[in-house]
This record gives sequence, structure tokens and C-alpha cells, in this order.
Amino acid sequence: QVQLVESGGGLVQTGGSLRLSCADSGRTFSSYTMGWFRQAPGKEREFVAAMRWSGGSTKYADSVKGRFTISRDDAKNTVYLQMNSLKPEDTAVYYCAGSRLRYGPISPRQVDFGTWGQGTQVTVSS
Repeated sequence: QVQLVESGGGLVQTGGSLRLSCADSGRTFSSYTMGWFRQAPGKEREFVAAMRWSGGSTKYADSVKGRFTISRDDAKNTVYLQMNSLKPEDTAVYYCAGSRLRYGPISPRQVDFGTWGQGTQVTVSS
């Protein structure tokens, strides 16, 4: 059974960096696309970044372009989200998600991601 487990969240000051990890606690990733979403207090969950497992194409939300980088480690079956130049508005619970969509443009829609982790809290202090 695929189970995604996030780690790496924490408290950081404005301008700091964090790296989130998403590991499949089962045997191998069964998703073709891996993504990161976030939900801030009082707001809806939103798309952050995603990567096609094969080929490595990526998609980012405009709000994180140039600051966040999604990457993967095939040997560890782990997806990362490197977050630099963090801002207070990046404060949220960050979720890793997997999608079975394999072709076409990477979808930022939550409904296209069927497997979700439990989330990890990121807090950026001003």
C-alpha cells in the first residue's frame, strides 16, 4: 500500500530555507506525478509544485517560482521540496501528493491527485 510520509517542516525566520521530504513508506511509488500542496490557516489548500516522475518535467505556482525547487531521488523513492527565501505568507501545512496522470501538461488540480500524505507544518516568522 502506498503511503506518503512528509518530513522536514519546522520554524524558520524570514529569508531562511527548509527542505521537505516525501517518502513512500511502501515499496515503490505508484504515482507518475508527485506534487506538493499547502494549506494556510483559514485558507483553501493550494498547489505549490509538481514533478513528472519520468522525464522530470516540473510545474510551479507563480508565488513560489524562483524560490522553491522540486526534485527527486530515484534510489530513495523520495521527492523533495527545497524552499529558499521563505516569507511569512509561506506559512502553512505542506502536503505531498501522488497522481496517476502520466501524459500531457502537469495538472495543478487537487482532484487529480489520489494519494496524500499527512502534512508537515512550516512556519515562517517575521
